[in-house]
Amino acid sequence: MTYRLIADTAMVVHLAFLVYVALGGFLAWLRPRLIRPHVACALYGLGITVIGWPCPLTHVEHWARRRAGQAGLPESGFIDHYLTGIVYPAEHLLTVQLAVAATVLASWAGHVLLTRRRKRHTAANRT
Repeated sequence: MTYRLIADTAMVVHLAFLVYVALGGFLAWLRPRLIRPHVACALYGLGITVIGWPCPLTHVEHWARRRAGQAGLPESGFIDHYLTGIVYPAEHLLTVQLAVAATVLASWAGHVLLTRRRKRHTAANRT
């Protein structure tokens, strides 16, 4: 039971991380300090996707599921196991990846515009 709880927790944290990578830049619109952690997470996600860096959450879930007597995650990992072919067709993986990248870049562009606007507004109020 403990190993299954660890595996399920890793799965939920993994999903939360993916949602944060995709949409976390918009949180920085409200809390500008959050842009740096989001950039770090997005770049790490890019490294996992493009370079093939290992994901520690995938490792933890795989390890815990095996200890719980379940099938571990396949070599392909979390996204291929839980999302590709289930949430979107496998042949649209690149499209989904590009859409996530565009969403991240749009959130960063919005963050830059809002930061500039805030600075101008602050400067105008000082004079």
